[in-house]
Amino acid sequence: MKRITTSVLSFLILSFVAVTAFAFQADITKVCFSPRGGCTENIVDQITNAKSEILVQAHSFTSAPIAKALLNAFKRGVRVEVILDKRQRTERYSSAAFMHNAGIYTYIDTAHAIAHNKIMIIDKETVITGSFNFTKAAEEKNAENVLVIKSKELAKVYTDNWYKHKAHSEKYEGR
Repeated sequence: MKRITTSVLSFLILSFVAVTAFAFQADITKVCFSPRGGCTENIVDQITNAKSEILVQAHSFTSAPIAKALLNAFKRGVRVEVILDKRQRTERYSSAAFMHNAGIYTYIDTAHAIAHNKIMIIDKETVITGSFNFTKAAEEKNAENVLVIKSKELAKVYTDNWYKHKAHSEKYEGR
């Protein structure tokens, strides 16, 4: 019984330490909901204001306005890299080919059954996340959400995770 109690207590202490390890200051600067809640517009605004770097992980990415905003950022000297789910290699309207053809480093995450992330990390201080796929349907038809969070500490956690996924992803070479 003493061994079980010690194990449970150890687990609780470690759980508390793990939870508090990610406790830091963050400002939620935008919240939006779809359908037709301006989520695409909010994401495009964040991309437009990027100065140095945009890292993207996307499950489904077919949004022309978001793809165009990333291309414009890339053209003005912002480093843009994209990791997509493996089904984006064969999707009819995927942005994978668009990004690749524009010279934006594009990777395919083949290590998971589904790479279901929907995130952007901008300038090492802004995290865009939520259920919102970067698609026209997400903006116009689906019930989804987006959070825009300003926090260098949170951006570092997301960036570290992004690089872990990049390490096992394959460079997209086009169709």
